[in-house]
This record gives sequence, structure tokens and C-alpha cells, in this order.
Amino acid sequence: MKKLFLTFLALLAAVNVRAALPDPNLLAQLHFAGGQTIGAGKNFTPFTNEFCSAEAMVLRRQTADKLAQFLGAWLPLQNQVAVASGAAKLRPLFDDLQNCEWFLEARLAANGQPVMALLIKVDAARTKLWQANLAPFFPASSFKMIDGWLLFNSAPNAPVLSHKADSMWLTLDLNWPRLVKYFPALAGLGLPETQFTVAPAASDLHIDGKFFFPENLTLKLEPWRVPTNTLRQPFVSFTAVRGFSTWLKTQPWALPYQLTPTPNQYFVWALPQIPFQTFAAFPVADSLAALKQLHTRLEAELVAANTKREFLMPFSLVLTNREISVRGMPFIAPTIEAVDGSAGQFIFAAGFPNTPKSKPLPTELFTRLAQKNLVFYHWEITAERLPTALNVSQFGLMMTSHKQLPGDSASMKWVQRIGGALGNTVTEIFQTAPDQMTFTRKAPGVFTSAELLALGSWLEATNFPGCDLKLPPPKKKPRRVAAPGAPGPR
Repeated sequence: MKKLFLTFLALLAAVNVRAALPDPNLLAQLHFAGGQTIGAGKNFTPFTNEFCSAEAMVLRRQTADKLAQFLGAWLPLQNQVAVASGAAKLRPLFDDLQNCEWFLEARLAANGQPVMALLIKVDAARTKLWQANLAPFFPASSFKMIDGWLLFNSAPNAPVLSHKADSMWLTLDLNWPRLVKYFPALAGLGLPETQFTVAPAASDLHIDGKFFFPENLTLKLEPWRVPTNTLRQPFVSFTAVRGFSTWLKTQPWALPYQLTPTPNQYFVWALPQIPFQTFAAFPVADSLAALKQLHTRLEAELVAANTKREFLMPFSLVLTNREISVRGMPFIAPTIEAVDGSAGQFIFAAGFPNTPKSKPLPTELFTRLAQKNLVFYHWEITAERLPTALNVSQFGLMMTSHKQLPGDSASMKWVQRIGGALGNTVTEIFQTAPDQMTFTRKAPGVFTSAELLALGSWLEATNFPGCDLKLPPPKKKPRRVAAPGAPGPR
């Protein structure tokens, strides 16, 4: 699940660390308009449901409880201080961070130590609470009131902050490579520095961002080869990505499945109503040779996984003519096929039989893909995709012995509450400079269906803010030993 959750972001990163940043000493910079401002939005019901519905409030409280518990133990270790009842001190501050407007900046000081400044709009009573509860974690901290804003500095050399009015609901700049030092779990993601904004516009939200890479990207943006012979209407989601072959060759997790030559484009789409009518395809030079390669590599990995009991039950692969069949999996019968079509040869994977070919594909799809330097494109009707994606996600978690999203969990109730109001979501990523990518999204809510489910599972992880969803291996049943003189098994 962790790999699935991170694949989208990792594909964007395409590198391991950033060597030179626009502001190399910056760790993080955020501005949040506050839940009170967001909740007052009249034209953004889907998003206000995401953040302010009754189900969202329950999830927010649960997440704040977990973060307070984590930071109540982590901050004293980082600052080498002893703080009694650390979680209890931090917990009420998270209520203000959710509801009030605030600015935060964290950076490395001249001595190489991290320092932080926070400017938050709170009243006099909450100001006293912040001073009393936060000061024990930062021995050199200071507090100051400025025109109704509380300024907190973690140290005398903290960044200089001021509040600037704008229309953004969220602005952030995260220097992921620098943050790895303080959160080692980020090391495996290889994320670049990320700048990001969320702003209300008409009836939808506009989400815009940039990714800064350490070196010029070596993307091969070949003309799109859309699998028109297998792509059928009416699909409710469609994803296309290209230019990632160089990056894929460097990823340790992908090496066991590598094909030669490495595919450079990938397409995923889903049909409505039947949950497992989710399909994937990638173009290859010789589909039959690629299929045989893939079978050899997948079979070796599957045998090892079955031996380690990594799946709920063992299953096998069978290669016949131009198709790999998965045997022993309940409910579905996945296949991987070698397909020849008008756009060339493809490897085509299906979780459920495809529908007959119907009306022509929309011209808008090809118009979108024709945009110059487009690297990633995703479109979905989130309200329709979410229920089927949930079935696929829960099944995948079950089969790989990971914790499913519990039906009575705060996250599941939140997802089910907000899903029906979410409509067209369009995401596009372009290479806009030799070492940069630009991200744009137009959507009634912030997240796609896959992101909602991944976020929900993460928030329900027992080690949150970690993301360990792996279930313990099943206990072996003790062998029954017959008593002396008793008859043995027949």
C-alpha cells in the first residue's frame, strides 16, 4: 500500500535528492487562511464538506490527537528538553491551527540549526494558552503581539514574518530533501522541493504548483501512443504519463519487473459501475516478447512472495499464447495480454473483462494530450470513480495482507460523506524548464478518488504520521500430537 500511495508523487520527482534549491536554507513556508474562512465559502460546497462537514470535524479531531501525541514526544527529543504531558499541552493548539489564519516559516540558521517563526491570529485568551503551552518545548523562544496577531519565535534568530492579505486558501513551499534529516522516513521518496497553492475560482478550486529538480531532466517526451483498440467508453477516469523510463531504471523497487527496452508511457482508465473494470496499458516494440519477459520476471517474484506468505492466499501465473492469467485469486480473474492495435503494440492488463467497443473516443482527450511538454494527464468524475476505486483499493489491501480502511472509521465516514458532491477533476503536469515541472488542477475538491483513499488509509494508520498498514503474519496452527497408544490420523 505504501508503494501505491507514493507512486504518483515519485513519478513526478524522478530524482533522489535536490542538490541546489531556489532558497537552500528554507525548510518550509506555509500560509493557511483558516477553517473559519474556508467554511464561509458559499460556492465551494464540495471542498467545504471536505474540510468542515461533521464527518470532517471528527476526522480532524482524531488526526489532531495523533499529531499532538507524536509531536509531544518528538519535539522534546529534538530540542533536548523534558516536557511533562507534552501531548496535552500541544493538543489545544491544533484547534487554533485548524480554525485560525496563520503563517509559518522554518529554515536553517547560520549555525546550521533549524529555527521557526509562527504568526497566528488569536485572541488574548488563546495568546496566554500558546505562551504557557508552547514555551516549554523551545527554551529560547519568545512571544509578541502585533496588531491582533501572535508572533512566536523558536529562537532569537528565527525568520522575520509579516501577514500579507491574499486570496489563497493555502500556500506552501516544502524543501523535502532538507526535511529528510528530521523525518528520515521521507528519504525513500526522493521528492523535490515543492511549491503549492490552493485558491477559490468561480465554482471550482485551482491548485497550482511547481517542482524544482536538482539537475536538468532527461525526459523522452515521445508522441503519445494511446491504446485506442482497448480504450472503451464510457470511462470515468483516464490517466496518461510519459517520459519516465530513465527514472524507472534507477528505482530499486522496479528492478525485478524491468522490461527491456523500458516502457516510456503508461495509461490507466476505469469504466463505471463494475468495480474491477480498471485497465492499464503501455506501448512496447514487440508485445509477445515483452509478455514473455514479464511472465518470467513476475513468476519469480510471485514464487518468492508466496513462500514468504505475503499474500492472503497463494496464487499463480499461467502463460498461454498471448495472455498471462492469474489463477487462485478470489472474485476476479486478472489477465495481462499482448495486444496489437492501430497505435502499435501494447501490454494490456485487465482486472475484469473489457466491454465491447462502442462510440468513438472524445476528441477532447486527444486535444488535451496534444499540449506541448505535457508529462502527466489525469481526468476523472470523482463522484463516480470513488465507489469503484474503493472496492479495488480494499481488495488490493486485503490480498496483500494490509489493513483495509475500516467501515466504521472516521476516514471511511468522511470519504463516503464527501464523495457524492465531487465532479470533474482535471490534473496536468508540464515540463516548463530543464529542471522544473508545473502542476495544475481544476476540481470541486482538492483530491482525486485515489488520493482520498490513500489519505484516509494513512490517517488511520496505527503509527500515524507513519504509514505502516502491513498486517502481522497469520499464526501457524499448532500441530496436534496423538497421545501414546492413541490411533494416528487415517
